[in-house]
Amino acid sequence: MTAVIGYGPVGGEPGEPRIDMKTWIGDWVLPSPVMTASGCSANGKELDAFFDLTRIGAVVTKSVMLAPRSGRATPRMAETPSGMLNSIGLQGPGIESFVENDLPWLRERGVRAVVSIAGGSVEEYGKLAQVLRYCEEISAVEVNISCPNVADRGQVFACDAKLAADVVSNVRRIIPSEIPVIAKLSPDVTDIVGIAYSVVKAGATALSLINTTLGMVIDTETLRPALAGVTGGLSGPAIRPIAVRCVWQVHEALPDIPIIGIGGIGSGLDALQFILAGASAVQVGTMTFNDPSAPQRVHIELARALAERGFGRFTDAIGYAHRPHEEPLSDFVADAWAEDDRAGEGADPARPLSSGAAG
Repeated sequence: MTAVIGYGPVGGEPGEPRIDMKTWIGDWVLPSPVMTASGCSANGKELDAFFDLTRIGAVVTKSVMLAPRSGRATPRMAETPSGMLNSIGLQGPGIESFVENDLPWLRERGVRAVVSIAGGSVEEYGKLAQVLRYCEEISAVEVNISCPNVADRGQVFACDAKLAADVVSNVRRIIPSEIPVIAKLSPDVTDIVGIAYSVVKAGATALSLINTTLGMVIDTETLRPALAGVTGGLSGPAIRPIAVRCVWQVHEALPDIPIIGIGGIGSGLDALQFILAGASAVQVGTMTFNDPSAPQRVHIELARALAERGFGRFTDAIGYAHRPHEEPLSDFVADAWAEDDRAGEGADPARPLSSGAAG
């Protein structure tokens, strides 16, 4: 790898490192590996006032269902240490309204749109795909088979390898071959690698890892569950170690399949963990509630972190933490350890690399 020298407005914002941030999801080329995450910013309009949506990789829309849906009863959200629980229940106007109102806005803005779809049956996913196959505005379809906050837990197709494969196969058969189909998986399974194998075999172009994990909060004042739906999806920094583990395991088993890392990403170094574990892109979700400009900021911080570690291209870092232990240390790590020695901290050359220093 060749170290990158100097920072500048190359590729966009002032202060952005001179580094090639392109990535690929199948044959789809993205100028940035950073996307929004489904469900945290509706369909993009909420973030439009804070940064140029065309400067990130893509906007992933809120999961849309076939018919309008009112969602679950309130209260629907609860804060937790390092995260939040949501029990929205896939509220939305349905696919017809989405196609008539939201997709045209995204097209007019020039935004790359990944449409997230969710259904209550294999057939419903197929009907959603039938509608979307004629929409030129979409760049990819994310198949949400793993939402944990629906009322009927039997609808979580990602917890069953066969059902997950049936959904993905049905969508893949209908969506044009040039449009990537991305399967969004749940961490609430015994063997996520087995589920990943099944959906890839069924035709998934890529995998989104992970959706929220099922959690619960009890209000100690009311002495009742804090959410009307009792359980909800836990997101935010609390789930990041789980998400990184899932990305690592799936990339190790399926190194040629693009993975989109999701879960508690709030900084460029957070995103870097996912990339080193094997992700080809990342999504930023819960952090946008606190910082609506987070996706753009994460892109800039990630580019800087990669440049500082000697990467000239984003893709060179994908899965880099999987390299054999006998490979020589990078200049970045060697310099960091030398600084430790000079500071009298006695760096141990046999110690394992930390994710923040790999590269």
